[in-house]
Amino acid sequence: MPRGLEQLARTRSPQPLPDAVCLARFLSGLPDPRDRRGRRFPLVALVSAAAAGVLAGARSLTAIAEWIADAPRWVLTAVGFRTDPFSKTIPVPHPTTVMRLLSRLDGDAFDAAVCAFLRSRDDSRQAGTRWRAVSVDGKVLRGSRLPGRKAVWLLAAMDHSGTVLGQRQIADKSNETPSFIPLMTGIDLENTVVTADAAHTQHANGAWLREQNAHYVAVVKANHPGLLDRLKQLPWKDIRLDHYDKATRHHRVEIRRLKTAAFRHLDYPDARQALQVVRWRKDLTSGKLSIQRLYFVTSLPAGAATGTELAGWIRGHWKIENQLHHVRDATFAEDASRIRSGSLPRAMATLRNLAISVFRQDGHTNIAAACRHTSRDPRRALTTLGIT
Repeated sequence: MPRGLEQLARTRSPQPLPDAVCLARFLSGLPDPRDRRGRRFPLVALVSAAAAGVLAGARSLTAIAEWIADAPRWVLTAVGFRTDPFSKTIPVPHPTTVMRLLSRLDGDAFDAAVCAFLRSRDDSRQAGTRWRAVSVDGKVLRGSRLPGRKAVWLLAAMDHSGTVLGQRQIADKSNETPSFIPLMTGIDLENTVVTADAAHTQHANGAWLREQNAHYVAVVKANHPGLLDRLKQLPWKDIRLDHYDKATRHHRVEIRRLKTAAFRHLDYPDARQALQVVRWRKDLTSGKLSIQRLYFVTSLPAGAATGTELAGWIRGHWKIENQLHHVRDATFAEDASRIRSGSLPRAMATLRNLAISVFRQDGHTNIAAACRHTSRDPRRALTTLGIT
């Protein structure tokens, strides 16, 4: 190797900011599933290196292992790999080693550690905000399906700024509904407004959220026929308009109108207002016009939030689909992945959540571009993860 390149390879990474939150500190509590006699590589080093590889755009285990193998010596030392006392080199793991570890990790513990890191990293950014909006939605990892076994199904909670706050795997013979409360348990819900799809508009979920001092904006559909009929029969024509929005995008014109009606009692825990959203959508190419009416209930009392805020939370709910689930498919090719072993599909999804969230926190709007930027200098990934 030329002397100049050798010197560059030994150059140490710049130190993160003194108050940077370090991922390794949160991973240190992960239970190691390996036998003590087979632990050649430290767990924290392996997982931290895998996370850095995904930040650099790695889509597969092979790509993660290649990133680790190509990393300069100082990067391997920084993440925690040890120097061999005889050869004076730093051995790096084979892709199979990475696969075996990630496939045996406790999925709940791994998600808890990563989400705790993301929440700690984001605490200062949330300071001073009046309300925090959180979306809950599920995603099926299509490529993880096996004969006789359903594909892995994950339920995630993400705040509307793009930080994943929690993730939980849904049991094979169940659905999203029973996983809602376990997912949200452990998340600080003070001054939080939770949005979810109609499957989670359940009395138990609403009551539990209010016990946690959280509020909800719950969509009401045919799974609550009595409540839906009552909302439809309200004199909406006589109720004043609280929010109006008109926008032209994607070759169509959209008009959204929101009205609110205060209630003393609705057949839903602590519901204080009913909401009607009417959406007109006209396709500028075909000229086709569609009108959709949606109904919601919220525990927020009248005056606690403006019509613009309510409309923003309702529309912002789909950020979890557009800014998280779609990005995992489009940028990280998640649905094309055929990873099926153990908890590996969930572990890879967790690493992708980590990458997307830290990029959103740092102000990136194009995740693919952020990955390319990170891949050009390994110190960028380490600095982002708070690793010295």
